[in-house]
Amino acid sequence: MAIMAKAPAAGRVKTRLSPPFTPAEAAALARCFLLDTIDRVRALRGVRPYLAHTPASAGPTLQAMAPDFGLVAQRGRDLGVRMAGVLGDLLAAGHPGAIVVGSDVPTLPAAALQAAVDRVIDPAVDVVVGPSEDGGYYLIGMRRVHAVLFEAMAWSTSQVLAETERRARATRLAVARIPAWFDVDTPRDLERLRTSLERGEGGPAPRTAAFLGAWDAAGRSR
Repeated sequence: MAIMAKAPAAGRVKTRLSPPFTPAEAAALARCFLLDTIDRVRALRGVRPYLAHTPASAGPTLQAMAPDFGLVAQRGRDLGVRMAGVLGDLLAAGHPGAIVVGSDVPTLPAAALQAAVDRVIDPAVDVVVGPSEDGGYYLIGMRRVHAVLFEAMAWSTSQVLAETERRARATRLAVARIPAWFDVDTPRDLERLRTSLERGEGGPAPRTAAFLGAWDAAGRSR
């Protein structure tokens, strides 16, 4: 399993969360998201964990955040090309199945990730997807790269999941869904995250919770 990991540099990550955060604060929050996701992936059974990093120069920085994870570089400007490339690299390394997961789902329950790991090696399943509430997906996995699911896709739209599943049906691929969750990209998502943390929904995200708590304690306005 590879976490799609972008180096948490100010002005380059979570830009839609500025405001309420400054670019540096948004980058610090992104770092917390990534660290909480690393912890969750690290605890899974039957997984060789990787960080799929971008840019290429960020490898050493991200490796320091998770020394026990392998590294694989993201290649290409299009998200679909990058995900397909990472999946292909993992499969070429000899793994029976490959999964990529986003780093912006810090409270994703561990059970959802474990379900993906268990389903991706099921011979009756060709593709595993984790739907996100915005119409995309936070995770996709397979035992062979199906390029048709990644080519010429309108990424970052509400139709990504539906179009992915439509293409899968058209090519007779069996798709298994794991539980839906939400990713955090906008101020509205941020409020959803706060509510999730306050209610104890999903998995624990201690670094994310600590960052938001300190930000509030410092008197910033939501």
